[in-house]
Amino acid sequence: MSSWYLYLVRTLDNRLYTGITTDVERRFGQHQAGKGAKALRGKGKLSLAFSRPVGDRSCALRLEYRIKQLTKTQKERLVNGSLPFEDLLADLQNHTNPQ
Repeated sequence: MSSWYLYLVRTLDNRLYTGITTDVERRFGQHQAGKGAKALRGKGKLSLAFSRPVGDRSCALRLEYRIKQLTKTQKERLVNGSLPFEDLLADLQNHTNPQ
């Protein structure tokens, strides 16, 4: 069973793209080569802004959706550490496993 990762890629115009993968280096290389997501093609120099392991594919998909719902400001806070990733992960787990 592969461990999944959530990552954010920053484009030259300062946008943040959110994705999931089992191999961040490979996937980021695909994005840089223009063979990844269409949203990143032709966007110039890319940088990996954030990546964290998230567990299984199901959790990764749910977390990716949750982060895509965040505002740009909230995503920037996630990248710079002022919005703790663990809080988002715990919040997601609390909503899927009510006690």
